[in-house]
Amino acid sequence: MALATAAYAPATALQFDASRIQQAAQARYGQRGAQAVSRWMVMLSQHRGAPESQQLRAVNDFWNSAVRGGEDRHIWAQPDYWATPLETLGKQAGDCEDFVIGKYFSLVHMGVPAEKLRLIYVRARIGGMGSSTTIAHMVLGYYATPDADPLVLDNLMGSITSASQRRDLTPVFSFNAQGIYVAGSTAASPDRIGHWRNLLAKMQKEGFQP
Repeated sequence: MALATAAYAPATALQFDASRIQQAAQARYGQRGAQAVSRWMVMLSQHRGAPESQQLRAVNDFWNSAVRGGEDRHIWAQPDYWATPLETLGKQAGDCEDFVIGKYFSLVHMGVPAEKLRLIYVRARIGGMGSSTTIAHMVLGYYATPDADPLVLDNLMGSITSASQRRDLTPVFSFNAQGIYVAGSTAASPDRIGHWRNLLAKMQKEGFQP
């Protein structure tokens, strides 16, 4: 998977009102949902300040194990819905975007600069090397340096691998809080993505400050 280099720009860490988020989880999803959110916050606290390689593994493992994969039409009765981390943990189910959103905001909260991370739309080949069947998919990319071969965090795989090793993935475009990137160039503001705007608005109501 060939990806363009990242361009770094200043960004701030994700802050949140832990008590408010816990109360929201309890009210919406009961004890089970509140416990899932509590486990997430414990993980964030335990690994905050750790080396970024350790944070990547902890976050990838947490979300891949805490959430079961599903489709929005079954989970939310909608064709395409971007859930907040609280919503995903409350349901303990999500599609590929929800895994990526949870991992992205977890790492930003831990102190990983948001400019090192990108939400990447890809076409994922399924059915083995000889297959021509692809599906729309999203993964999280981590750039240790702006020109690095990014690491890929994917809910379809337990391990974190470099993009160059993921020959089953073909990038379409990527984005983060700084912009939308197509073919190596900044194409637009992420505000152009309606789902992203709605996601941030929902998170603010829940007690996050993205």
